[in-house]
Amino acid sequence: MHKLARGHRDKIQQFMMITGAGDKVALQALKASDWHLDGALDIFYSHPQIRGVIDSRRLEELYQRYKDPYGDMIMVDGITQLCSDMQVDPQDIVMLVLSWHMKAATMCEYSREEFIGGLQSLGVDSLEKLQEKIPALRTELKDEQKFREIYNFAFGWAKEKGQKSLALDTAIGMWQLLFAEKNWPLVDEWCQFLQVRHNKAISRDTWSQLLEFAKTVDPSLTNYDPEGAWPYLIDEFVEHATQNVLAPRR
Repeated sequence: MHKLARGHRDKIQQFMMITGAGDKVALQALKASDWHLDGALDIFYSHPQIRGVIDSRRLEELYQRYKDPYGDMIMVDGITQLCSDMQVDPQDIVMLVLSWHMKAATMCEYSREEFIGGLQSLGVDSLEKLQEKIPALRTELKDEQKFREIYNFAFGWAKEKGQKSLALDTAIGMWQLLFAEKNWPLVDEWCQFLQVRHNKAISRDTWSQLLEFAKTVDPSLTNYDPEGAWPYLIDEFVEHATQNVLAPRR
């Protein structure tokens, strides 16, 4: 790499940071795209073979390491051990991103298909490679489209099996985790409002619309359109915040 021009070296570093791939893979993808970073990323994600050969035997061994001894699933204890081995707090948002890649149906559970398929899609077949991928997983949260996908995924992932709505305490925990990434100034006021005035489960519509609300409505709420098609909970929150939270600041 030392013989490359500085601009090329910088692109290799950027590619490695985004994908978690090694320098050889980065060099191969960038050369194939004539040193266009976006093109190299497209090549990387659309051609799994460029990520290196994935050892299915090692993936199976990894699954068996964390699988519940009494069933064919990775359950809470296995995920807790996985987090410990990865040196990641179980409450770290990176575990949500990892679960999104695995297309996990339920929080704190990975089926064999979800776990092995998710790691294959990430191009890893060992704990060491998974640890190396953590910075790239965090970077995905900075991509607006991927954040929206992860946010919407979180609703189905976190709700209890068989339920259409998300338990309020769970929803609040997920909102605080997700909006910490976006620094939404009203997240605490929103959560407090729900606990005092609502105290019921959260619908999918309210969940999905809140992200749009946080993205488009100024924290002062001055550009809020009461005639807009917002869920009634958001309308009530705006009325409450205007009268009780924001009024003293004006």
